Amino acid sequence: MNSALALQLFRFGFLALLWLFVLATVRVIRADLRASGQARIGTPPPLRRRGRNTGGEVRTGPRAPSQLIVTEGGLTGTRIGLTGAPVLIGRANDSTLVLEDDYASTRHARISLQDNMWVVEDLGSTNGTYLGQRKLDGPVPLEVGVPLRIGKTVLELR
Repeated sequence: MNSALALQLFRFGFLALLWLFVLATVRVIRADLRASGQARIGTPPPLRRRGRNTGGEVRTGPRAPSQLIVTEGGLTGTRIGLTGAPVLIGRANDSTLVLEDDYASTRHARISLQDNMWVVEDLGSTNGTYLGQRKLDGPVPLEVGVPLRIGKTVLELR
């Protein structure tokens, strides 16, 4: 009789664990669907311009853009110093900024210095790269304070 009771308790425990797993899975799927819906359908954050440097020009002095800052996403607060070398962004391990984002491609975008201006270009990504509200279709000057969206990650030049 004790073994029958133990077996029944084991069955109920296993059933409870199974339901917890199902509910956790549904919760994760709902969160992913909401995030992907906002990325495609929702309005990107408003354009924010700071300082006088709205042309993406490289200047010297205290107001020159010197870093790229992650303002939204899993890496919020990450700062990348701009030294003049290209910044590769994507899921590849050898990227300058490695994104753990299902909406980012392996080699998603590159920020480089061209003609004394910081320029961003999409590298043929699946989901695209957005500067402000505009989807990039070629190299575009990166402006100070304008959000650059790659999947769930948002960056700004400062």
